[in-house]
Amino acid sequence: MRKEQLEYGISRYGTPLYIFDLDILKEQTERIRKGLGRETGLCFAMKANPFLTETMASLVDRIEVCSKGEFEICRTLGIPPEKLLISGVLKKKEDITEILNYCGGRCVYTVESVRQFHYLAEWSDAHSTELRLYLRLTGGDQFGMDEATFRSIVGLINMSAFLKIEGIHYFTGTQKKSLERLRKEIGYVDGFLTKLKKEMNCDIRNLEYGPGIAVPYFEGKEPETFTDEGLAGLREMLSEMQWKGHVTVEMGRAFAAMCGYYLTSVCDVKTNGGKNYCIVDGGNHQLNYDGQIRGMHRPHLRMLPEEETGQERTWTVCGALCTVNDVLCSGISLPGVRTGRTLVFERAGAYSAMEGMALFLSHALPAVVSFQSEQGWKMLRGKTDTYPVNMSGGSI
Repeated sequence: MRKEQLEYGISRYGTPLYIFDLDILKEQTERIRKGLGRETGLCFAMKANPFLTETMASLVDRIEVCSKGEFEICRTLGIPPEKLLISGVLKKKEDITEILNYCGGRCVYTVESVRQFHYLAEWSDAHSTELRLYLRLTGGDQFGMDEATFRSIVGLINMSAFLKIEGIHYFTGTQKKSLERLRKEIGYVDGFLTKLKKEMNCDIRNLEYGPGIAVPYFEGKEPETFTDEGLAGLREMLSEMQWKGHVTVEMGRAFAAMCGYYLTSVCDVKTNGGKNYCIVDGGNHQLNYDGQIRGMHRPHLRMLPEEETGQERTWTVCGALCTVNDVLCSGISLPGVRTGRTLVFERAGAYSAMEGMALFLSHALPAVVSFQSEQGWKMLRGKTDTYPVNMSGGSI
């Protein structure tokens, strides 16, 4: 995003501020689709950034929904059920029943556990409606089912008149930098699918795979999985599987991260014990880079307005929270730091607006805006006070 556009955003909306550049989002999505090949489906995990859901629904094949709240966002946006994968480690019976009543057999559903299976089975029997299921295979954590449970669910589905196994869902984590790790995962799933067909005559035709590709958040750290070569490598691994079926690659961070900017203004500067501190009006309750611990890595950032002059010093950038952990970056060289200037943190399009300690100290939630060259600026959320929810009887 050009500095003129960023400066306009500052002048119009103030700081702290999130800006999502939808042109960059589209470019990144197209890069991924090209790298993985048109034969591979794409699914956007909207938990990475629900503000991008409407745009991504027009760019990818499927939207992963992991909660009742995310479903309500999709329903409000008018995204058709056919676009949705209803997922999530927790499906409360009352929530999944409401979703089922709305979507019926028009979307697909993941099965995380035996309990979730029974919820889906009861509804399908009661409504004589076929449901298409993706059984989730665990990666050794709390998500999904182990092989023994998976096989037992396959047996139960085979006895059902209204349940159909459409695919398998497999995701084991995020920020994976090594292609070799992806190779091991794909090899495991390939072997499991092959055994399932041989031993249970269960021929699953679809794989929803979340590779958890790492994003280059910090200077000098470019994970091989994120590069064009890495995407080509993943495409090759998928094509070499003995199992043959349709693969959909599910990601959130890899689509969203590069399009986001977090803007925060310098409000105070000080020197304590010979160390320079820059205090900004945001903080780590609003900016989260996976892998960042007390500002130990240097994220991609710039300062506005840009200046040629100004003494360059080493700074620790801290936010507005009353905790020593509120460090956005530490030991970085910046010229001309003074109050009134704005730090622009780049590659902040995934999770930052959702994962922070939003209610701590009752600071307001920043405004969220988007920019697109053809449509201009759009307010997605105005600055929102949080103090009402931190007091008795309060609500936003």
